[in-house]
Amino acid sequence: MTNTIASEIESLLNTAFAPTHLAVINDSARHHGHAGHDGSGESHFTIEIESAAFTGISRLQRQRMVNAALGDIPGQRVHALAVKARAPGE
Repeated sequence: MTNTIASEIESLLNTAFAPTHLAVINDSARHHGHAGHDGSGESHFTIEIESAAFTGISRLQRQRMVNAALGDIPGQRVHALAVKARAPGE
């Protein structure tokens, strides 16, 4: 299996949050020709994650938690990252 940014994102988030749901969606093709599209095919992602770690946490803090877990990926290795983080039952 090729080590892609998407698989790295999945691994990091599984380790950090033990999610009950995780989807890493590569949106890069939809942004072809737009700012930040670097031709790598891995420049724009949407993350859908559900974890008990987000219970009682604000939307902004959840975003910060995900970004922290991903290290240098957001803003450096990936141009755009949309995060939809929720707690179970939300």
